Amino acid sequence: MNTRTDIFDLTGRTALVTGGSRGLGLQIAEALGDYGARVLLSARKEDELKAATAHLRERGVDADWVAADGARPEGVEALVDAALERMGQVDILVNNAGTSWGAPAEDHPLEAWDKVFDLNVRGLFLLSQQVARRSMIPRKHGRIVNVASIAGLRGNPPGSMQTIAYNSAKGAVVNFTRALAGEWGVHGITVNALAPGFFPSKMSAGLIQHLGEEALIGNAPLRRLGGDEDLKGAALLFASDAGSHITGQVLAVDGGYTAV
Repeated sequence: MNTRTDIFDLTGRTALVTGGSRGLGLQIAEALGDYGARVLLSARKEDELKAATAHLRERGVDADWVAADGARPEGVEALVDAALERMGQVDILVNNAGTSWGAPAEDHPLEAWDKVFDLNVRGLFLLSQQVARRSMIPRKHGRIVNVASIAGLRGNPPGSMQTIAYNSAKGAVVNFTRALAGEWGVHGITVNALAPGFFPSKMSAGLIQHLGEEALIGNAPLRRLGGDEDLKGAALLFASDAGSHITGQVLAVDGGYTAV
């Protein structure tokens, strides 16, 4: 009988978390670090990265940071250079960095569309490609966790959000996850996506204030927004040995919002 109790243990593993200085990225970094992973945070703002790294170290996590612009190819390459130099390898890649833009579809600026897609889709592709090619494929092992959104699973009800680029980009992340899982399974790499619902964050603060919490909850069975601990279990599942036979999947963490 198998009596293993350590299938979530990440001791000896390394994790690179983009957009890890706050919000959902930091929540995921806490989970991975609490279960033993060495964590490297990446984002654009050094002050936020320093604060987040100090926070993780206070929890006993072996954490470091590197500032990088994930929307620029040269920024992605420099990030992977730094990650491999500091950690030796990347076992877990969490593609969380992202941005949004609100505007009616008929008036949505092209430069805003490009900004959303450059970071949310192109940057995610470039980083996954670099990490896999330089660290995961040669070792025949890796875990990639993409942070999509329920916005990539459905449209927006009339009178609510006007985020055509964000919805489209997150929809791309959903199928990117499936396609990549199909290609890289032969290399021992799993690729899965989390699709969070409404969580309080710097990105969502304006939306919550504008529409109101009750409107965002809608008919969600659990009747609340996501909390500080609510994404951790799903992220840990995809990043650890517990999820070793799961790939190409998209898990909505939304209080049941998309189920009804």
